[in-house]
Amino acid sequence: MNTQSVWRGTAPSPGFGMLNGDLGTEVLIIGGGITGLTLAMLLARQGRQVVLIEADEIGSGTTGHSTGNLYETLSGGLHTIRSGWGEQVVRQVVAERRAAIEFIEEQSRAATGVGFRRCPLVLYAMSPSQQGFVDGEIDTLLRAGAQQERRSSIDAPLPPAAGPVLVLPNQAQIQPQAYATHLARQAAAAGASLHEHTRALQIDARAKIVETATGAITAREIVMATHTPKGIRFVHAEMPVHREYAVALPFGAGMSDPGPGIFWALGDEGLSIRTYDADGQRFVICVGREHPPGAHNAKAALMAVEAAAARHFGAVQPAFRWSAQNYHGADGLPYIGRDSTGCFIATGFATDGLTWGTVAARLIAEELSGSSPAFASLCKPSRLSLIKGAKSILEEVAVTAKSLVKDYLTHRQEEKLSSLAPGDSAIIDSDGGSCAAWRSPQGELFAVSAVCTHMGCKVHWNSVETSWDCPCHGSRFRPDGTVIEGPALRPLAVRHPRSLKSG
Repeated sequence: MNTQSVWRGTAPSPGFGMLNGDLGTEVLIIGGGITGLTLAMLLARQGRQVVLIEADEIGSGTTGHSTGNLYETLSGGLHTIRSGWGEQVVRQVVAERRAAIEFIEEQSRAATGVGFRRCPLVLYAMSPSQQGFVDGEIDTLLRAGAQQERRSSIDAPLPPAAGPVLVLPNQAQIQPQAYATHLARQAAAAGASLHEHTRALQIDARAKIVETATGAITAREIVMATHTPKGIRFVHAEMPVHREYAVALPFGAGMSDPGPGIFWALGDEGLSIRTYDADGQRFVICVGREHPPGAHNAKAALMAVEAAAARHFGAVQPAFRWSAQNYHGADGLPYIGRDSTGCFIATGFATDGLTWGTVAARLIAEELSGSSPAFASLCKPSRLSLIKGAKSILEEVAVTAKSLVKDYLTHRQEEKLSSLAPGDSAIIDSDGGSCAAWRSPQGELFAVSAVCTHMGCKVHWNSVETSWDCPCHGSRFRPDGTVIEGPALRPLAVRHPRSLKSG
């Protein structure tokens, strides 16, 4: 199945070449999403020597698979920040995120295809059980002095509201892939050296050396703008991981237009809805609820989003289907700054990454310039609050332990290669241990180790995205074992068919 996002399908990547040979630089940024690109542009404009490497293409990670929504609130609720951190931190969060949106607006003025537009965010509950969340947000935003409006109902074709509706005016939307491309070109124009298709294979944080397949890079500072930091780090134990699925419906005759806005309908469907226009075609984009990676039925999750979109907007064949991964900070705030290895990281953005990524880049740029931003002290990766984040930390540790025990003490499948039909996948017994096998629709067999190279959990098959996903910390691999995303650095080891029990 083609899982290209509507953003990637309607805007190009900038087309930078891969690294060729060894380099030395002042700052090395790993990751070509909104965080890394914004930081590269800011540092290059300061006259700093900057190298950025991206494993795939600019914007091909979470940035190019996001919703394109920008807002000063949080998807997990500002009222959760208020209960854990207090009203003063709520005000700081709103101020930082509002400033980030204004920064994006300023950068977008000279950009092509970004389509920055101001619009309201509309939050409401589809069932009475979710109304408490909305009421909590209304009260928290009121105390924080944020501008807001309230409605008593919602217009079709949007799902109906079960209670009062919260409207936040003056939020925003962009085409995230086009914005990423613009940032990349601005960074390059300012003197940054950008390299696509250049994967970090080994990171020596002490020596500040990163190895790639085509050269080594030595730097004074390393910034991991990789959505979740590479390697084994304590923050991985603090961050629950989720995937969410999205569809883009081409707008046609008979469909009702929800109009401009970010619409969050809380309920079992958990829908986020917006519109987007590209080359004369209008799309309605629907995003469903979150699922733990490697521990859900990807096809069923995608079908649920398609069914919900059909109920509200008609049985229209989606033009694009895709998904994205997110990592939640244990106490509601992201992790931004220098970690215990001496590298800078930026992670734990939940589903609020475009705005948090911009906040992170601006904070790290200030820290690299010798400043100590007040908000950075709240987000430092070394923080640990057993009171604020205990529940999330324990839940994530439990997920890892459960996955390890379940997959090592039980057999999920026992298959023979001879019975593996085209398009099928299975965990196969082999002489060297279990392996993850998939036969392509054309009949080609791919067999790799079933053990994630990050921390040893067993991978699970994702039939929608044709990938092996780890349920512990979200590492994902292609059928040939290549790393797609997540903290894993090394690919899954290839297993040769002659070593398997083919029966």
